[in-house]
Amino acid sequence: MRKIRFASIYLFTLAVVFFVLGIYTEWHFITLIRKIKHQPLGYAEYLHLVFFLLGFLALCSIYFAEKMEVKILSRANAVLQKEIVKREKTEAALRKSQEKNKYLYEEAKHAKEVYRSLLHSSADAIVIYDLEGNAEYISPVFTQIFGWTLEELKGKQIPFLPEFERESTMAIIKDLVEKGTPCRGFETKRYTKDGRLLEVSISASRYDDNQGKPAGTLVILRDISEKKKFEAKLQYMERMEAIGTLAGGIAHDFNNLMMGMQGNISLILYDANSLHPYYEKLKNIEKLIQSGSELTRQLLGYARKGKYEVKPINLNQIVKYNSETFGRTRKNITIHREFAEDLFAIKADESQIGQVLINLYINAADAMPNGGELILKTMNVTHRKMKNKRYDPKPGQYVLLQVTDNGTGMDEKTIERIFEPFFTTKEMGGGSGLGLASVYGIIKGHGGYIDVDSEKGHGATFSIYLPASDQSVQKTSEPYERIIKGDETVLLVDDEEVVIDVGVQLLKKLGYNVLEAGSGKEAIQLFGEWCDKIDIVILDMIMPDIGGGEVYDSIKEIDPQVKVLLSSGYSIDGQATDILERGCNSFIQKPFNMKVLSKKIREVLNKHQS
Repeated sequence: MRKIRFASIYLFTLAVVFFVLGIYTEWHFITLIRKIKHQPLGYAEYLHLVFFLLGFLALCSIYFAEKMEVKILSRANAVLQKEIVKREKTEAALRKSQEKNKYLYEEAKHAKEVYRSLLHSSADAIVIYDLEGNAEYISPVFTQIFGWTLEELKGKQIPFLPEFERESTMAIIKDLVEKGTPCRGFETKRYTKDGRLLEVSISASRYDDNQGKPAGTLVILRDISEKKKFEAKLQYMERMEAIGTLAGGIAHDFNNLMMGMQGNISLILYDANSLHPYYEKLKNIEKLIQSGSELTRQLLGYARKGKYEVKPINLNQIVKYNSETFGRTRKNITIHREFAEDLFAIKADESQIGQVLINLYINAADAMPNGGELILKTMNVTHRKMKNKRYDPKPGQYVLLQVTDNGTGMDEKTIERIFEPFFTTKEMGGGSGLGLASVYGIIKGHGGYIDVDSEKGHGATFSIYLPASDQSVQKTSEPYERIIKGDETVLLVDDEEVVIDVGVQLLKKLGYNVLEAGSGKEAIQLFGEWCDKIDIVILDMIMPDIGGGEVYDSIKEIDPQVKVLLSSGYSIDGQATDILERGCNSFIQKPFNMKVLSKKIREVLNKHQS
């Protein structure tokens, strides 16, 4: 633009210069001619000059008109340039806005897809409601769990709220909708489409629309039915374990008390003959002590501390023998036996399994006071057949024993408590309530499982699963029938004064030399001093200062060849088994009489001598 303006000024200046030079030259020639002719300037010359001036003025007007046009055009061009720049900026802003809108649209579309994917892929059921409680969305998982589809429920209320849960649920919904109070982990129940009642955990929150106003609620439902079953199973196991611990402690202390009574009775009877005036009374007292011992045996059985001698046995033989013996006492009960011929052996305490069978037979007979049928069935199974139980069986093979009666049966409440100690449906004095409790404890103590299936008025079936053993069945040895004396030296270790007192007397009656220790610390000290003279140690397992296991390890370090007979008011399970596995020679259960004590001592000493 500046170049055009400069060129215009330059050309105009040249035109003026040439025009002035032309006028001057013209005027000079006219004046010279007139001087030569001696004539004054006339009208024609002045008119000619005027035309020149007019031409000059016309040239100037043309220039200034052009100048004004250029200025106008320049201004218009500037305005146009501004408009062009503004338009370019507007177009650039529009393109940027379009790109941003496109990006936002893509982001919104992606977010919507992610949001929908999250809702669809959630492991929990999700429902979106409007503020009136009508379903706007339900996830596929909701359909899987509860059965209803979105097409069935869209715009409707879901008919799955039980009447007994309505009050508590509506209170939570009211706080949620009106106050926006979120709900977290509310455990309740809901119906499925097919009428099943599920345990669920509900979390819910209110959401707003784009203007910040409440628009609806988002509800997440988690099926916790399996969790509740597991919790119930765990609580049941913990309750049974706690009761078992208490029962085991009671049995242990009671056995120690009866040890004193049994020992003193054995000492009196040893010196008395059948003609003694109190002989029969003493024998009756001994029978009562044995009955008390049987009671503690059942308590220990429930506490899973009742195994004494574990070995491979044939369950068919034990069931056959015990059922035949029981059948002779209950003539009104017909016993059917369905035994698997290839039944696996089980590793168990034969006397304890016999106790289980007798208790189950008695329980069946009590359910059939007017007689009935008792079906005994055995078979081989694996853990895969033990599904949907209150326990998780260890993988492996099992021997299944089913005891079925057609008696009065049981309701659900009775089944829930049937294995608890001292629980009984009999009248006062009709039973101790320990029979099935000991059955439960003994089976659990053998690593097995027990189930009950029953309905009121339709009999009951007890199913017992015991781990199979690949060891062969062994023949039982004949028990000692007489008292065998000795002259060896015995170290008797027990923290109960009554047990020490009667134990020393029993051992001396049997001819043994006796050293006594009232604590684990004293036992270790005495053994260290007399280890060359001591032939056998009778060691209590439970002592307050140093336990039997630690004492055994200490005296074993002093004399690796030491012979130890472990003694306890508990049985051979648990800690006793651990000590036996470390090399302890044998175990004797309190309370014991002189005959049992003499047998156990000779077994240990003779085995070592042989």
